[in-house]
Amino acid sequence: MSIIRKSDKNDRKKKNFSIGIALLILLVIAVLTYAIFEKSGLWLVEDDDFEHVKWVAVLDGQTSDLERSDFAANLLKEGKADSVLLLGRRVFRDRSNSEFYADDFMKLGSFDSNAVFLVPHNDPSTISEAYTLIPWLKARNIDTVLLVTSATSTYRVKRIFQKLSGNGPVFLTTNIQHITFNPACWYNNRESRKDWLRSWAALFASYFDLFNIDTLSAGDSSYYKPIRSYAEYKKEMRPKVNLQKILPKIEEKIKNESEKDIIKDSAATTAKTTVKETVKDSSKTQEKATAKAKETFKDAPKATAKEQPKEKKAEAKKRK
Repeated sequence: MSIIRKSDKNDRKKKNFSIGIALLILLVIAVLTYAIFEKSGLWLVEDDDFEHVKWVAVLDGQTSDLERSDFAANLLKEGKADSVLLLGRRVFRDRSNSEFYADDFMKLGSFDSNAVFLVPHNDPSTISEAYTLIPWLKARNIDTVLLVTSATSTYRVKRIFQKLSGNGPVFLTTNIQHITFNPACWYNNRESRKDWLRSWAALFASYFDLFNIDTLSAGDSSYYKPIRSYAEYKKEMRPKVNLQKILPKIEEKIKNESEKDIIKDSAATTAKTTVKETVKDSSKTQEKATAKAKETFKDAPKATAKEQPKEKKAEAKKRK
């Protein structure tokens, strides 16, 4: 019996020890899971320090607040950047988001229209943006570019651009600290949790997309529209005038206006002539009237003088 009891005690000790080890492992897993989940938001963010960059590339995908455009505009105002590239996907037949971004961007300050560039692309993906932008940068020997994107995309975007560009240019990213995502406590907000999940899924997918891919050169451009400055864009958007079609209309308009002027001049001349003739006739009539009045006035005393002696003789006869 004693042997059986000792074996039971040993079994219980082993069982309790196994349960303790299992609980300890679960506790360690729980702590590690919590730590990983808490820090995982920070792992998505790549925040580089910089004092000044010549080029800033604003990637498409910003919210209706246009927070990325505002961030780039502030860099220009503060003198921390020289030129801005506004990327935008095609949204209509021949229009892209970059055009709407640029129109709004120019309202944020008195910027040089030759320092703001429109970069339209035809695919809503970061890799497509890289294929559009990197060859253009290489062709101009640009050495450093700051990529402005959402906080959760900074690590992935920097990795994609650096992988496809090879030795240069060098790409930097920064956390614009928008209210939609806080990397330190991303799990407290529903939208932040969705953004976190999408960003991790996109990061894993980017490893597959970039597997065994070659770097881009200056001749690998794939844009469907050329990259141009805002000044060139506004010049292209001005309506084109066809002088051959407009010239006959202008001549006809000039002819009609000249005819109207001739009619007005003739009417004015006729009116002046009529007034002059009327004035002359009235003056002649007045002269005749005054002449008649004078003659009547002269004849009136003579008649009275002739009539006075006759009247006197008649009175004298009556007295007799």
